[in-house]
Amino acid sequence: MRGVLPTALLVFITYVLFTGSASPYDLLTGVIVAIGVGLLMGKYVVQSDTKALNPVRWLWGVIYFFWYMLVAETKSHLDVIRRIITGDYNPGIVKVPVDVETSYAKTLIANSITNTPGTYVVDMDENYLYVHWIDVATEDPEKARKEISADFERFAKRILE
Repeated sequence: MRGVLPTALLVFITYVLFTGSASPYDLLTGVIVAIGVGLLMGKYVVQSDTKALNPVRWLWGVIYFFWYMLVAETKSHLDVIRRIITGDYNPGIVKVPVDVETSYAKTLIANSITNTPGTYVVDMDENYLYVHWIDVATEDPEKARKEISADFERFAKRILE
């Protein structure tokens, strides 16, 4: 039964947020869906119950969500808008090292990069992400890491490792 409770809790919270309703029908439906998904997927989704239920990790997840939505997304959108208007871009694919251990942390970093305008991950292996970058400022992997993924890695370590 490893992982059932954290998975069900996350599914329920997500369900309520996406429906935007707290009616008894929606809450009951959310509980049923959450229990079903938790029972079916909990053992596959969660590696360790003690890590998943750690409130400090959840707090870092909330902080990351707001930082990502308010800071990272805003900066990237403004940069892409500027590049569209000025035509100043130099696209290319760069090799970016990742300094995290778990597949969850690597996935969080890759998804964060892909969801941020101007970059997306086209491939990944154990130690590197291959990122299409709208304006290649450097081809040096460590410098590219600092520009593209260092902030995401910092949060991924606190949340998932």
